[in-house]
Amino acid sequence: MTTDVKTGLVLFVTGGAGYVGAMLAEQFAKRPDVKEIICLDKEPEPEIFVSNPKITWVSANTSDATWQEEVCAKNPDIVVHTAWQIREMYGNKKKQWHWNVEGSQAIFDFAFETQSVKKLIYFSTVASYGSYPENTVEHFFTEVEPFRKTDYLYAEEKRIVEENLAKKYKESKKDKQVFIIRPAAITGPRGRYARIRFGLQSALSGTLKGQKSFVYDLISLMVSWVPVTPKWLRQYVHEDDITDIVAFFSFNNLEGEYEVFNAAPHGKAVLGPDMAKAVGKKVLPIQPWMARVAFFFFWHITRGRIPTSRGSWKGYSYPIAVDGSKITKQYGYNYKYESGEAFVKNTGRYEADAKKA
Repeated sequence: MTTDVKTGLVLFVTGGAGYVGAMLAEQFAKRPDVKEIICLDKEPEPEIFVSNPKITWVSANTSDATWQEEVCAKNPDIVVHTAWQIREMYGNKKKQWHWNVEGSQAIFDFAFETQSVKKLIYFSTVASYGSYPENTVEHFFTEVEPFRKTDYLYAEEKRIVEENLAKKYKESKKDKQVFIIRPAAITGPRGRYARIRFGLQSALSGTLKGQKSFVYDLISLMVSWVPVTPKWLRQYVHEDDITDIVAFFSFNNLEGEYEVFNAAPHGKAVLGPDMAKAVGKKVLPIQPWMARVAFFFFWHITRGRIPTSRGSWKGYSYPIAVDGSKITKQYGYNYKYESGEAFVKNTGRYEADAKKA
């Protein structure tokens, strides 16, 4: 992509208040070749953006029909779609489907129908490969393997949305580049300390304590030991690598048309005992059925406040390991952090956040 140095690139980032979207906007706004970043989110604008002259905030949901004209008038060059309702909404799957699936379709329609747009970058997930009992810790899924249907709503919606994107591209003029990123669990100092989020790592590490929440305190008490199923593993990708991968796709003239990449560093995955050791706790061996019962109980007793929705227990029981080397082989991108390093090290662009905590 040729950049006019006088005007710079205009990016349209959905999910601008989210973990990934806000991080991308903050980092890319520092670039001299970026003129403006249009951030869209249904959540309030982060304080750090209010005084940033390069960031334009649009308060809307992707599924609304209120933002297209305003964003189109800015002539965006690149669309980065990160917006997603990740945690299942208790008793409201219809609204979640509208936000996620129909909202994503609205973004894809906009990207393909807006003449100024040259690139679309979409955040998918490795979860859609499917957590099944036959999965092994030795098998690493590659991008040529198909997504599989699951009863985990997050993974299923992502699977359907990616299918919709493939169909949209097939029917298009092929005048846009599409890059799909399927990340493993994203983590780093910013995710752990700058943003208090209910997640597996925060629960196990104890960072949920002191948040004046009975639910968080209860979970912190329960994970005094780390419950570990026989085949449980996690892969982590550092937040700096995610930012750099998106920048690599956005700001370089790359060959390719419709490209799909797992985002997971080379090397060993983080197994249950590794995770327990990293957070300084002992292992409590459990079986998958125990995880299933516990997830069901806490999902309903807290009405979804603890994100253990239907099917999510399988991700705690049956492994999904992926091969993230395609981006290295195809484009020469080298990950800065291995999976275990991303999980335990408080280094990177947001290292200061860890020191403040």
